[in-house]
Amino acid sequence: MTKPINMHIPCIDDEGIIDLFFKRDEKAIETTDAKYGTFLFRISFHILNDAFDSEECKNDTYLATWKAIPPHRPTVFQAFIAQIIRRISINKYKEKKRLKNIPSEFTISMDELTASLQSNDSIETTLEADELGKIISDYLSSLTKINRFIFMSRYYASETVQEIAKEIGLSESNVYKALGRIKKGLKNHLDRRGEML
Repeated sequence: MTKPINMHIPCIDDEGIIDLFFKRDEKAIETTDAKYGTFLFRISFHILNDAFDSEECKNDTYLATWKAIPPHRPTVFQAFIAQIIRRISINKYKEKKRLKNIPSEFTISMDELTASLQSNDSIETTLEADELGKIISDYLSSLTKINRFIFMSRYYASETVQEIAKEIGLSESNVYKALGRIKKGLKNHLDRRGEML
């Protein structure tokens, strides 16, 4: 299932990839696929549980990213493209769910995150979707590398706690604790930003 990395594509950091998009260089898509193709596929597959649809959503993500950059210049490129494939995959999920029930870890992880962020004044009514995305990206950039990985694995890639624990060599208990601290920090970050608007 995993696509091998093209060894002819040089390893470029995220700022370099964004620069390629701004130059309208098609290597931007090739490089994004080489660096993040497997990551994006996993996000979509955890939502859709279908390899063909996930591959299609991944390709749609590259097109959407090409259209979005420029004018956007993402703060955290990985989170930016993860948001795009999640939106595309969720739309596909809703479309398929009208026809049949699809088992998906996505439903569980999103219910878990939404429940932890609820407050008396709904964040969603205070912040527009685009602004909310930027604020979450800002919050992600403030996290340690390991906490960012845990957050994105759970809420972007919809991986189970067991999968995350195995990938990073922590106990499931430690992953649950980290998620609790991260969600609390995000809620406080969103509440502070919401009060400022």
